[in-house]
Amino acid sequence: GLARPPPLYVERSVTQLDPLLPEAEIDPDDRPAVDWPTDPWDEVDRTESVERLRRQTRPLKWIVYTSMVLAIVVILVAGAVGWWYLGKINPSAEVGEVQSFTVRRTDDLESLASRLEDEGLVSDADVFIWYAERDGDFDIAPGYYELRPNDHMGNVLSRLRTPPAQTFTKVTFPEGFTVEQIAARLDASVQRMSSRDFRRAARDPGIASAWRPEGITSLEGLLFPDTYDVSNAESEGQVIERMIGLMERVGRQEDIESRSTALGVTPYEALIIASLIEREAKVSEDRAKIARVIYNRLLSGQLLQIDASVYYGRDQAGIDADLPFSELRQIENPYNTYLNAGLPPTPIASPGRASIEAALNPAPNPPPGDPICRNLEKPSECFYLYYVLADEDGGHAFAATPEQHQANVDRAAALGLL
Repeated sequence: GLARPPPLYVERSVTQLDPLLPEAEIDPDDRPAVDWPTDPWDEVDRTESVERLRRQTRPLKWIVYTSMVLAIVVILVAGAVGWWYLGKINPSAEVGEVQSFTVRRTDDLESLASRLEDEGLVSDADVFIWYAERDGDFDIAPGYYELRPNDHMGNVLSRLRTPPAQTFTKVTFPEGFTVEQIAARLDASVQRMSSRDFRRAARDPGIASAWRPEGITSLEGLLFPDTYDVSNAESEGQVIERMIGLMERVGRQEDIESRSTALGVTPYEALIIASLIEREAKVSEDRAKIARVIYNRLLSGQLLQIDASVYYGRDQAGIDADLPFSELRQIENPYNTYLNAGLPPTPIASPGRASIEAALNPAPNPPPGDPICRNLEKPSECFYLYYVLADEDGGHAFAATPEQHQANVDRAAALGLL
């Protein structure tokens, strides 16, 4: 059959050698030595080598374990930092209303970031600096900017990268606006500007106007009404200078200096007349005729009796707006043309081109064959001297005599126009 494998070891006892001897009588010293078979793994050198490998696996396990823990910690920290960073550059709060921010000429990136944080326009100055430095070149341009609190830093940076001279707000100042109304419109249209600062700038003696006479400090009537692109690089004073410049350009185009001289007035007085026309005329066909009425009254020494001037004086003097006109025209002030002869001391509004043109080119007086001249003793001496509202569109009826004028007034009252 199959051979049996050798035993691991064979221990031969004394009894096996001599079975007749009892176990107790066997001298321990007579016991034979154990016969151990030799195995490869029992060699000393090999055993020590194996034991040394087992001891080295333990620190390796700790290294692997520690590395895994550190990797997890790094991932968690990186995630937390990333989440914090995203919260800084894109706050979760709702974006606020636009507010004005001024970049100063002395600002660098650090001071700019600090002021942005102080005004609540960015959440963290240091993060903004880091973001700006890694988002490409950023040239700081002084001027006025419109920014939103809690906005994404990318949007803030984008707005700050757009030079103020390239950022505009369209503002329309209609014909007939006063300086006060212009200031209010600018205040309402441009977030960073105020009516108070505009009025202060309008009183600045350093702002010059070509036709303003000495002793006159008001800029009333010298600011041309139009639609302007107001740059974020401009101040209230610069807007005023632009409006003055445009008025001077329009005046030169209308040949204001030579035309006013031919009419016996100065360019400034021509602008006063143009402002009266602007506030009185409602339809374009009436402008030149109203201009003729004003010149005729000035030449004849009659009071102008222009209601718009009286109302302007009321506003300048702070008189109760509810005061009836019959009482208002009895109150003395420089703009009351019912009490004072000649022109008011300043324009009463900003005239547009059409009114300036009318003031420099008044309509001729009616010819002798005109209906208002036929019944006069001398039809050739027929002059426009009166006007009053005649229809709901704002057209006026003109007259050469007090009787004609009263008839027109009665007709207007009957129509409910007065």
